[in-house]
Amino acid sequence: MDRYAGAGDEAADRARQQERHYQLLSALQSLVKELPSSFQQRLSYTTLSDLALALLDGTVFEIVQGLLEIQHLTEKSLYNQRLRLQNEHRVLRQALRQKHLEAQQTCRPHNLPVLQAAQQRELETWQAMEHRIREEQQAMDRKIVLELDRKVADQQSTLEKAGVAGFYVTTNPQELTLQMNLLELIRKLQQRDCQLSTGLSW
Repeated sequence: MDRYAGAGDEAADRARQQERHYQLLSALQSLVKELPSSFQQRLSYTTLSDLALALLDGTVFEIVQGLLEIQHLTEKSLYNQRLRLQNEHRVLRQALRQKHLEAQQTCRPHNLPVLQAAQQRELETWQAMEHRIREEQQAMDRKIVLELDRKVADQQSTLEKAGVAGFYVTTNPQELTLQMNLLELIRKLQQRDCQLSTGLSW
């Protein structure tokens, strides 16, 4: 008798999973209509069904949320590094201007041409240093882009390993845009899911 009760529970679980899959698929199909038509065409029924299957147990929602948090922290850290570098350079420029201004204000009129010549040489040296500063900023920008590219590849790999349809490591701009749209669909679906679980309407 217990064997039949277990089979009934299993059938009920399968029915709940099937219903949940259908709800997710239906919601995905609705959300896809908000995308540009070029991306709608690339998201077949099979892709959306596979995506809905991957979302069934909620694990992918948690993974996406974790990846987004890591991405935001990384972006904030990189932004702060760049801002710090810019501020250091700005402070150096202001200090030089202030130094020149103070020297000119305290300089005796007959020494002013000598001071101005010295300051002109210092400005020329500063201009060479500003060239180096621009190169430093460009190097920082390249470092930031590489770090963000690594983060994207890590996210793609993580989602591919989690079995999320449409995700694999790529640098193809069209595929990246498609993956960004898929992430947006997952994020919107997660928000709808949260609203449903708290009793809010779609």
